[in-house]
Amino acid sequence: MSTPFLIAIAGFFILAGAGLPIAFAMFSAAIAYLFISGQDVGLVAEQSLNGMFDSFVLLAVPLFILAANFMNAGTVSDRLLAFCVALVGRFRGGLAQVNVVASLIFSGMSGSAIADAAGIGRVIIDMMRKDNRYPAGYAAALTAASSVIGPIIPPSIPMVLYALISNASIGYLFLAGIVPGLLIGGILMLFNAWTARRRNFQTDEVVPLRDLPRVTLRAFPALLMPVILLAGIYGGATTPTEAAAVAAAYALVLAAFFYRALSFGQLREILLDSARSTAIVGMIIAAALVFNYLVASENIPGIVADSLSSLDMHPLVFFLMVNVIFLALGCLFDATTLLLVVVPLFIPTVNALGIDTVHFGVVIVINIMIGLITPPYGVLLFVINAVTDIPLKDIIRETWPFLWVLLGALLAMILFPEIVLFLPRLFGYQG
Repeated sequence: MSTPFLIAIAGFFILAGAGLPIAFAMFSAAIAYLFISGQDVGLVAEQSLNGMFDSFVLLAVPLFILAANFMNAGTVSDRLLAFCVALVGRFRGGLAQVNVVASLIFSGMSGSAIADAAGIGRVIIDMMRKDNRYPAGYAAALTAASSVIGPIIPPSIPMVLYALISNASIGYLFLAGIVPGLLIGGILMLFNAWTARRRNFQTDEVVPLRDLPRVTLRAFPALLMPVILLAGIYGGATTPTEAAAVAAAYALVLAAFFYRALSFGQLREILLDSARSTAIVGMIIAAALVFNYLVASENIPGIVADSLSSLDMHPLVFFLMVNVIFLALGCLFDATTLLLVVVPLFIPTVNALGIDTVHFGVVIVINIMIGLITPPYGVLLFVINAVTDIPLKDIIRETWPFLWVLLGALLAMILFPEIVLFLPRLFGYQG
């Protein structure tokens, strides 16, 4: 590595540590590298704009954000939550089970762990805390753990970004996320059932079974959105990006005309909020594309691949080592930065060792999501603390058991690739 690159890396960490937004820290480091190495500083604009406009895949990101915001409007989320309460609220620890099932359902709409936690997660935490039915820290920790499912079950913005840098199929990545997402949801529900009995959580208010068809019918159109999304992609009618546009249009029609839950004022706010969210993600992507130019100029991926290949490392050992690295980095950096800047360093080695790129991508996305709840710096812990005012120490204390459960699920997916690859292979994947 050259001196300008080392200076750029040092500058990035100093600026990011000082509180400068990650995107601006990366842009500043890239400009410093180009200036010191005598290259044209205008390459920053060229690389970011070319990378953004040349990628049809990236159009899916704002469309999925827009679709999720439409689905969270007005009575749409209320109907879905009522369906979850009617379905699993009758069991001991029922509202905690509702928390997990709601995350499973909303994961098919949001594709974002933070959106899940700050949106529907906050509502369920308030329900769980009412009349002190559940400890506040437990409600918050379970919400953080279940929010991890959001970017695993399609649609998944992190998987779209992984496809961008790995050339893996978005369609097969989406398929590969379904079983792991359901597995994590099932494990969390089993752990919660065991905890509810051990800690003697009371049974919540039960919705009569005779009301279940009515509640289901009210939520049914919203529940169809993930089905339409996946049917379009795997039925060959749409590309993943086109499916994102269909999902956004369906969500708009559903919220505005079918449920009549969207006023012109709300529509304006949703469009503005979606634009802001897209701009934030877009800035990070643009900065990461420039940073990746620096990394490619220094041949860092090749150096990493050669170094690891010379160690004659077994693929499983490499896979485990990379996961440990990402678990540590996931506590410090956001998912977008890790996916666009750090993951490309390992892709050449992944290919050289014969590790399946779809398997690798899904596992890494899950790994990074687990990093979001890893104490003491997990971003989701701070998000939930901010929106609920539950003391951070209470959230962290209750988070550890969920963290170990999630790490156990992650290890199973590494050791048994078929958990991830079963559905893609069923649909013709040959990787």
